[in-house]
Amino acid sequence: MAERNHDYDVVVVGKGNAALCAALTARDTGVSVAMLEAASVDESGGNSRFAGGVMRFAYSTVAELQQLTDIPEDEAKNTDWDSNTIEEFYDDLYRVTSYRTDPQLSETLITRSFEGMVWLRSQGASFVPNYGAQSAIVNGKRKFFGRFPLTVNGGGAGLVADLTKTAEKKGVEIFYETRAISLIYDGVSVLGVRAKNRGKPVEYRARAVVLACGGFEANPEWRTRYLGPGWELAKVRGTRHNLGEGLKMALEIGACPCGNWSGRHAVSWERHAPEFGVVERSHDPYRHSYPLSVMINAEGKRFVDEGADFYNYTYAKYGAEVLRQNGQYAYQVFDAKVKPLLNKEYSGRNVTRFTGNTLEELAEKL
Repeated sequence: MAERNHDYDVVVVGKGNAALCAALTARDTGVSVAMLEAASVDESGGNSRFAGGVMRFAYSTVAELQQLTDIPEDEAKNTDWDSNTIEEFYDDLYRVTSYRTDPQLSETLITRSFEGMVWLRSQGASFVPNYGAQSAIVNGKRKFFGRFPLTVNGGGAGLVADLTKTAEKKGVEIFYETRAISLIYDGVSVLGVRAKNRGKPVEYRARAVVLACGGFEANPEWRTRYLGPGWELAKVRGTRHNLGEGLKMALEIGACPCGNWSGRHAVSWERHAPEFGVVERSHDPYRHSYPLSVMINAEGKRFVDEGADFYNYTYAKYGAEVLRQNGQYAYQVFDAKVKPLLNKEYSGRNVTRFTGNTLEELAEKL
């Protein structure tokens, strides 16, 4: 028998950015809110903990950016801040997705993105100019590019920490090591969630349940089922706790599957990285400087256009191209003169690298 001793107005399953935003929104209406997080405190935060923290939103002027972070006037005037107007945002989204995107969700995402950023800041999120990854000095003037002028202070982990602090301050109750198992459903309405708290069965009754517990990327059986053979061998960039329970619970009570079940966010990753993300070294395995390289497979053949666009628009799909290659790996070949331009992750200790003074010498090592 489950121990039924928890009653709330709203139960949110998960504790990443989406879950925290849902919990804070509900709590600001005055209702009681509980969050169920499968991970421990140290591992909590879902895939948001592993995100780089760069924010894409609609903006036209530096004055709008100044609503989100402190930018001194001289810096505001002497910097090219780029732009991401609503029209540019639409163009980018439809170009990258080949128009395979829900029109209503797209409209909400784009037209309310700036409003969402303002709200996040009101909830304690801290943003800073994205100098490190999306800007450079061009002809003596700093210039932003790729439509990403701001990032979260502290990356995804910083965002989770900021929103968690606000949630706790506002009285949201967070239950760690509590994995949701199924929805309590009477055939008409969802009445709560059945879960296991440190292995002990518990029921959380609620007037509303929000499933914000991520996808199935850490479930190798589901990856093979929906993405295809070979995907069970892929490294998981983020948390090991996203096993697809939210989807399973919804489908079990008759939810209608929709969307692109074979879609994925798959990046170029260190071949010998751990099987799952490590919060303390979440960015170490990034291999995002590929536009400066020639990418070749085990046969020494190119298989993508490395410079087709800013890496902002290609990085999330080129991992799948690598996985299709023989042996499921590839090389990024750089000329020595671009070494100062590589992202800092390439200079770390946990990098598989080969060097040669000639192409022939390098090819022999590869």
